[in-house]
Amino acid sequence: MTVFGTDRVPVGWIKKRFRYLADIQKGRLPSQSDSSGDMLPYLSMEYLRGDDSEPTFVSADEGLLLADDGDVLLLWDGSNAGEFLPARKGVVSSTVARITPKGINKRFLYWTCKGHEYLVRAETVGMGIPHVSGDFLANLVLFVPSDSDQPSIADYLDRETARIDGLVAAKERVLALMTEKRRTLITHAVTRGINPKVSFRDSGIPWLGQIPKHWQVWKLVHLADIGNGSTPSRENVDYWSEGSIPWLNSSVVNQDEVTESDQFVTEVALRECHLPMVQPGSVLVGITGQGKTRGQAVVLSCEATINQHLAFAAPDATKIDVWFLRWVFFAAHDYLRAISDDAGGTKGALTCEELANMRVVVPPLDEQRAIVAHIAVEAGKLDALRIATERTIALLKERRAALIAAAVTGKIVI
Repeated sequence: MTVFGTDRVPVGWIKKRFRYLADIQKGRLPSQSDSSGDMLPYLSMEYLRGDDSEPTFVSADEGLLLADDGDVLLLWDGSNAGEFLPARKGVVSSTVARITPKGINKRFLYWTCKGHEYLVRAETVGMGIPHVSGDFLANLVLFVPSDSDQPSIADYLDRETARIDGLVAAKERVLALMTEKRRTLITHAVTRGINPKVSFRDSGIPWLGQIPKHWQVWKLVHLADIGNGSTPSRENVDYWSEGSIPWLNSSVVNQDEVTESDQFVTEVALRECHLPMVQPGSVLVGITGQGKTRGQAVVLSCEATINQHLAFAAPDATKIDVWFLRWVFFAAHDYLRAISDDAGGTKGALTCEELANMRVVVPPLDEQRAIVAHIAVEAGKLDALRIATERTIALLKERRAALIAAAVTGKIVI
């Protein structure tokens, strides 16, 4: 039987401040003169979090902070400040700190860091870029079991978190499959139609391939008005103060539909900054950037103006349905990325001219609407499954965090 003390932890556990259990040291930037040591991976925040798949190698000269497998790494600066990660061999960057155990099992140190991560993250400071509060971390009080119990707790958490991580990975693979199935569903519907008995012909367009014989192919300029916007100077209060006209930036293209804005410009800005007033029933397209927004499209369902990183296509409703056009853009995403990266165009950007010359499939209007309805039903089923799966993943991650916190504070018997 486990006996608990007055602090509701097993008898024999002791309180210690973090600074007595580990040394905390921040890394630094290597200088150009650091060139005589062995070449080791540079443990930047981006590399550690997986944003950069391949590390940069730097010379491990005297004065640089090196990490080894027994250390813990702490993201010190940025939006993820306060996140603890298992160490790997390399040179610690200036946005990362090395946590080196002293008088404590190295694996238990890692798990107790993870168990208190939410507290460290909650106490990050800074008006601009948040960073870890060194004083808070150094004085954080931890409960420490006996030397013989520390490896047992670490073994338990290794085993149980691996089991939960396996479940999460399986669910994430399901999410990836659903995403691909949804993409295939939509692309097939707007390029092949939903009638299995239809005859096909070559569209003459590489990214489209074969299309139903009775469908037409038009340049977008013959189906819609096209343009883009601008960003009024933030320094001119006449453009922004007490504005009432919705103004949108390219972040909106990550939705399916835009119904409101959180930024507003004035009538003065509309007159002086050549801003278009885009009407509901238009499609907005991200036209710049190296991230996922370029080539993404969204339906606009409110009157608004836009910045220079968006283009609008206001379709002639007698020729093409707005939602059908939105899904055509969805199917053409890879094509739009390719032409905007082409050496003959503007690097990393689409132009209104390129959009105007884009060739679009045009089924009869009633067939367009049937395709849109089909996508709404079938994609809706997949979206419901995605939401349920994402909820399961969130619950598993909550369970993982709670398990770690309970184990390193003696709330569960190992």
